Amino acid sequence: MTKPVKIVTDSTVYLPPEVIARYNIRVVPIKVGFGTEVYSEGVNITSEEFYQRLVKSDIMPTTSQPPISDFTRVYTELAQQGYPILSIHISSKISGTINSAIAARKSLPQAQIEIVDLQSIAMGLLVTPAAEAAEQGQTLAQLKASTEKLNACINVIGALDTLDYLRRGGRIGGLKALVGTLLKIKPILTYEGGEPRLLAKVRTMPRAIDYILRFVEKRTEGRTSIYGSIRHAHVLEAALALEKALRAHFNWAELDLLEMGPVYGTHLGPGTLGLGFYGDKDWQPDQL
Repeated sequence: MTKPVKIVTDSTVYLPPEVIARYNIRVVPIKVGFGTEVYSEGVNITSEEFYQRLVKSDIMPTTSQPPISDFTRVYTELAQQGYPILSIHISSKISGTINSAIAARKSLPQAQIEIVDLQSIAMGLLVTPAAEAAEQGQTLAQLKASTEKLNACINVIGALDTLDYLRRGGRIGGLKALVGTLLKIKPILTYEGGEPRLLAKVRTMPRAIDYILRFVEKRTEGRTSIYGSIRHAHVLEAALALEKALRAHFNWAELDLLEMGPVYGTHLGPGTLGLGFYGDKDWQPDQL
């Protein structure tokens, strides 16, 4: 009897622990460092500990991809039990994590492993539907094709408190010319092709929320329901305000709210508020 596909991802998935446990999703942690101290995201440093240290420390944190051996260990364990594997990871434009996954796959030529490169920063919107469909018995080929289709449908928008963290982390892409010009201005960004693009500049978080609402309205015109996830970097009050506004204006099939962990906190900075979403006519879960 063919075994169901197992989902492997990395620690930037930022899903509730009960969802990870419910589908037995395997999470490979990305590394976060403060000087010589190196932590595994979600293993030996919590989001709260990270943000407290970030705002107090003179040391700028750094991130690094998981070693190949971390992926090899997980892949080997699952493959030896006969499981096909769908591995979904943070964009290669942001992190080298997927390179470690690819290298591990090459070292296990007999294993059934497919890898998906995230094009946005809303990985939970890919991983949960894939895990649900895997449980329902979808094949590895079906899962990869449909996950990649959904990957192309996800919209992402976020308001940052500053571009300085993106600049210092080297993930600023085509926004370099804006550094230093956005003092006391909150840049609103989207991600296209895995890289940030400036949409607007506002002065307050309420105005950022208003802009996000207009963005969602444009991108979901003609849709009867929406699937989404709110993520924030140590700015819960603003995230709750956004959730309240979104629920008041749109019909959500799903909408969750969680804090970003240390990896995104390192590169986006505290005060970041983001939303990932897609409409029911863009993609349907039963397409998997």
